[in-house]
Amino acid sequence: MSETNLQTEVRKRHPFDSLEQEAQLNILRTNNLLMIRLERLFREHGISHAQYNILRILRGNRDGLSSHEIGQQMVTRVPDMTRLIDRLVKADLVERARSTTDRRVVCTQITKRGLQLLSTLDEPVLDAHRANLGHLSPEELQQINALMVRARAGVVDAD
Repeated sequence: MSETNLQTEVRKRHPFDSLEQEAQLNILRTNNLLMIRLERLFREHGISHAQYNILRILRGNRDGLSSHEIGQQMVTRVPDMTRLIDRLVKADLVERARSTTDRRVVCTQITKRGLQLLSTLDEPVLDAHRANLGHLSPEELQQINALMVRARAGVVDAD
């Protein structure tokens, strides 16, 4: 096997053990690089990427969701949803209320301030996506999307 770009970037002296290993490490490295710009943007607004994801989910579900339902819709899994939501409540970006139909369920809803923050972030987030991947053609982006879907479909027992 010849030396790859990833191999050079991480200064790996020996070839990867398998193509699967190289592909997975390529995905991880690429994700890390793509997230730098977004994480900086979110940090400037006092939230994390996971909190941004929660706010986006709640904007799309104005009636509110339970923590479990939010967790099911997250792009990336987080170990402590309650702690993340607590911080959003403290920042007045979301609020909690007991369900009127089932008092055992606590629903989380986005606040006006949370909606304003997302509105402020909408364009800069799109700009970051364009800055990160705008050099690729629409066909290449579709190809990446299709390959990522196929890769996820092959992952078993991830839950």
